[in-house]
Amino acid sequence: MSTKSSEVPDDLEEMGKSKNMENHAGVSSFLIRQLGRDMSINCLLRLSRSDYGSVAALNQNFRSLIKTGELYQLRRKMGIVEHWVYFSCDVSTWEAFDPNRNRLMQLPRMTCNTCFMHSDKESLAVGTELLVFGREINGPAIYKYSILTNSWLKGEKMNTSRCLFGSASLGEIAILAGGCDKDGKIMSSSELYNSDTGTWEILPDMNIARKMCSAVFIDGKFYVLGGIGVDKTTQLTCGEEFDLETREWRIIPNMCPPRNEGDGVNGEAPPLIAVVKNVLYAADYAQQEVRRYVKDKNSWVTIGSLPERATSLNGWGMAFRSCGDKLVVIGGSSFHGGMVTEVNAWTIDDDEGAPYWNLLAIIQSGSFVYNCAVMGC
Repeated sequence: MSTKSSEVPDDLEEMGKSKNMENHAGVSSFLIRQLGRDMSINCLLRLSRSDYGSVAALNQNFRSLIKTGELYQLRRKMGIVEHWVYFSCDVSTWEAFDPNRNRLMQLPRMTCNTCFMHSDKESLAVGTELLVFGREINGPAIYKYSILTNSWLKGEKMNTSRCLFGSASLGEIAILAGGCDKDGKIMSSSELYNSDTGTWEILPDMNIARKMCSAVFIDGKFYVLGGIGVDKTTQLTCGEEFDLETREWRIIPNMCPPRNEGDGVNGEAPPLIAVVKNVLYAADYAQQEVRRYVKDKNSWVTIGSLPERATSLNGWGMAFRSCGDKLVVIGGSSFHGGMVTEVNAWTIDDDEGAPYWNLLAIIQSGSFVYNCAVMGC
């Protein structure tokens, strides 16, 4: 869990004072009576997310504080972030893994119909929500899991529904770009989702339409890499950068990590990329290598190997994600009879050395990772 500040910002203190005034007539103005509301919240902010379920069980006041999302908003403003990994190795089951405590939790069963359950799905974690994109009989649909209520709900539809898009999140916002519409047309459009308001905003189009691309945030800017072009055969090697301040896209030639020769258009997964400490990394599943992007040279260098037991099917079935100051690889293992999922992590320091992978967990959840997202809040 990372923190940027140990003091409560002035606007948060004013928020607390206002709430105290609203509740001054009763004991409800206190969470921990001897400390008062403001100091109580200041203490709770520093607890692990794993403890919030126990806190909510204490009484109605604590439960309300957790479910309103106020604590997570304060954590965000203070730079307190804790990353958990959410993944699915079964069409009907989602699990959460806390790498700080090596704790595995099963999420409630998704309240969706059979069509959605068995459709191809994509996922994205943003704010305190996990979004899962799929298809029902009548068309595309979104379901969202909230850590505030530990439940699934139907999500708001995008302005232009899509699949096979690139996506990434930054705090309470996420951007989705490219993909295919319901008729299979490859798109250049993009949208921004705000998890605090539950709304979608149309953004300017990319310069180049693409599907099966990947996306990340670096230094506050959104990047889309690779993908397949409008002719449905060309593997794109360029990337595009979106500046949220100027709201403009910029093409970056040859930004995509080297791809494997052969039938990539027909069966290769989108680029396996992740960002730690504003440095971009890529996994080469065929060569079992990890590469680092050298931004000022617009080039890639090989820095080491993936976990030796990591397996995938042309890049599918393996997750390569950033998780705070760690790179995490989640996937089936060539050991253990091939029916388990391993979680391996490399904590990145500043010496830029070769990856050193630590096995965090062996999970009896099957060996193919269908979807994976990391939530930091």
